[in-house]
Amino acid sequence: MPSSQISGKAYHDATKHSYLSVQLDPNYVDASTQPSAFKVYPKFYRRVKLNLNNPVHSFISLTSAITLEKVYKDGPYKLRVNPSAGALYPTEVYVQVRGIEGMINGIYHLEVENNCLTLIYELIDDGLESYIIPGKCINGFIFLISCVYYRSSWKYQNRSIRYCFLDSGHHLGAIAASAYLYNRDIQLIFDFDKLALNSDLGFENKEFITACAVSGEIQDKKIRRLRLKVPFVSGTDYFESNQFIEDAYQATTLQKSRQQKLEYPQFDFDRDKFYQTVWDRRSIRRFRKEAISQEDYLYVVQQLQQSIPTENYEEIEIYSVVHRVKGMTPGLYKGTYLIKAGNFSEKTGYLCINQAIARDGAVTLFFVSDYLNYQTAMQIAGFLGQRLYLTSNYLGIQCSGIGAYYDDETQELLETNKDVLYGMVIGI
Repeated sequence: MPSSQISGKAYHDATKHSYLSVQLDPNYVDASTQPSAFKVYPKFYRRVKLNLNNPVHSFISLTSAITLEKVYKDGPYKLRVNPSAGALYPTEVYVQVRGIEGMINGIYHLEVENNCLTLIYELIDDGLESYIIPGKCINGFIFLISCVYYRSSWKYQNRSIRYCFLDSGHHLGAIAASAYLYNRDIQLIFDFDKLALNSDLGFENKEFITACAVSGEIQDKKIRRLRLKVPFVSGTDYFESNQFIEDAYQATTLQKSRQQKLEYPQFDFDRDKFYQTVWDRRSIRRFRKEAISQEDYLYVVQQLQQSIPTENYEEIEIYSVVHRVKGMTPGLYKGTYLIKAGNFSEKTGYLCINQAIARDGAVTLFFVSDYLNYQTAMQIAGFLGQRLYLTSNYLGIQCSGIGAYYDDETQELLETNKDVLYGMVIGI
């Protein structure tokens, strides 16, 4: 059967963890063989150094900025505003700029390591709009998220298709957070001609577009497709292909997402405090087994229920396994509704591949969905994950994403037959 006829669920099922599968393949890798985590174009390309005193530059920079550098025995790790499974950062960002004073109309690559924009394509009467929203022209910004999948598959093999999509969603969340801080509306788009765009961007099989975010004035105007192919530069210093990932990407790209009316979230964060939260966001690795307040938990739930600014969507249901929330009975919840009471902290620790954070946090959350489009659903799960990180950190509560869990056994705990897309934990 052609891969385009295989459902996203089949690819999800093929990457499930079980107690046995993890024992048989514990996934150890030689850190010295890790592929490069930054894509850089040749030095002769024109670059714009991003000046953080310029609001436009700062808006773009904050979508991907490096916020902390840690040095380990195998080398430095540059942590960013967006979390990533294993700190492998497979996502790249390209920005089309049109009609912005002081900037050439063109497609730029955001060079994260050096905080600059590299001009890779100058626009005339063409642009990205014809692939994404035909018949329209955007004066402002089009952000494209892509995945250099080998950065993740080097370690996580086939299961990295999940992490590529989740990481893409987190990156969209980082873009949305920057847009909030700089008073810009943003719309996420998942259903568009990604395969044609991959071809015209020259990505070969080494990189693929996952999603788009637009910010600016949308006008009725026909823009033609890119008149030239963009020269390709590899995002890793070496590459090993994975047919499973390439097939899964193609199949889930061709399937339509559910549709909804576009609505924007209404946040009331203090912007100065939220700005600092974006810079200080980290993934916690140890909790002190302390309780959080019911007020904070309800605030987090309320923010997760805010609108997602997109017409392409998949509904994500969020289950909370409450371990330590003052005034709340420990047990399994959907939002504020108690499904079953009980102390499930040891159980969730076991389910999350014996990770102590899932046992010791205040709440372990699982994102599930009965989706049409797997790629869209996973990205929305990642987008909500970024929202959870920032909301909890804003309240002084720690957070961590959990991509590894025993899939079928987790479904049993949640009493659902829908796919578990993501796990997360918050606490102190």
